[in-house]
Amino acid sequence: MTVAYTSPWMNEELNILRSSARKFLEKEFTPHIESWIEQKCVDKAAWLKAGSAGLLCASIPDQYGGGGGTIAHETVILEELERCGIGIHFGNTIHSGIVAHYILAYGSEEQRQRWLPRMASGELIGALAMSEPGAGSDLKSIRTRAVRTPSGYVLNGQKTFITNGQAAGLIIVAAKTDPGAGAKGVSLIVVETANCDGFRRGRNLNKIGMQASDTAELFFDDAHVPVENILGPDEGGGFAQMMAQLPVERLLIAISAVAAIERAVEITSAYVKEREAFGRKLLDFQNTSFKLAERATEALIARVFIDYCIQRALAGDLDTVTASMAKWWLTDKQSETADVCLQMFGGYGFMEEYPISRMYVDSRVQRIYGGTNEIMKVLIARHL
Repeated sequence: MTVAYTSPWMNEELNILRSSARKFLEKEFTPHIESWIEQKCVDKAAWLKAGSAGLLCASIPDQYGGGGGTIAHETVILEELERCGIGIHFGNTIHSGIVAHYILAYGSEEQRQRWLPRMASGELIGALAMSEPGAGSDLKSIRTRAVRTPSGYVLNGQKTFITNGQAAGLIIVAAKTDPGAGAKGVSLIVVETANCDGFRRGRNLNKIGMQASDTAELFFDDAHVPVENILGPDEGGGFAQMMAQLPVERLLIAISAVAAIERAVEITSAYVKEREAFGRKLLDFQNTSFKLAERATEALIARVFIDYCIQRALAGDLDTVTASMAKWWLTDKQSETADVCLQMFGGYGFMEEYPISRMYVDSRVQRIYGGTNEIMKVLIARHL
């Protein structure tokens, strides 16, 4: 874009990270995207390489093997993933931005030392299992049970739509430890999938977008988990833990939405400057230039808004309402922008080899996961 604008939270360290991440991703990720889409998962080797390059757990303290950075570091990596064409297909947002921070915030020191360094290296891939066939945004209605026994917890239930579900070696599972206590009866139990009796993975789900992201069903049939794998000192804290972490999860979704908006405008601008129809560049048609002008303007507005949210997160005071506004408005704009930009490509926009086609289908889920955009509006309206 021609408008000169620099995010106020950017600094020289982050510029260096952006440069190194871009070089790494162009070399190690971009050439393999087609094969990952075909096999519906990112290779394990890619996770290990990303770990070696310092792109995993960038906002986790270095004493636990992380990069010692902040949400700003995660943002730069997210933006570069979108730029290289893999975007939200690579499940690092869940792994580094969400699962690792659950462990950092609520795990014991022993749990942090045991799990976080292996997550930072890519040896251990993380997943978060909240959604169930009958409970998506309504987390109070989950039916998975965790019953305490003398030898630990026994889990029974089913989870679905779990990002990294096929590859994950560590899964944070939301389960009812006291079914009669409502929200206060929910706990978070960490399942280490290696040698976990009673745990099994279902099929890798077929999706209309995010084809390189493995998304699985998970089953717990008398799955045995050590008692020390509960997150937090006591049972019943899971719902409050999830609610406390959701603003950042929604911020990360919004960040990826802004990166996608900017990329869509960028590649479409380049296309309409080269493509001709009726002896004129597409950009010379008023309809094209006006629509692209609108989208470029909204891209800048989106950037300024997300920067405000990032600064709030850096200051430690990002609230639920603001995060909900960002998640709703920016993912809606992402879908709208992808649709308008695809139209400018004409028939080529409908072809899978053109990036805009994938951006179009990938954008759709952004309005669903992390809490549907309808739920975001409910949360916002409650505080009016």
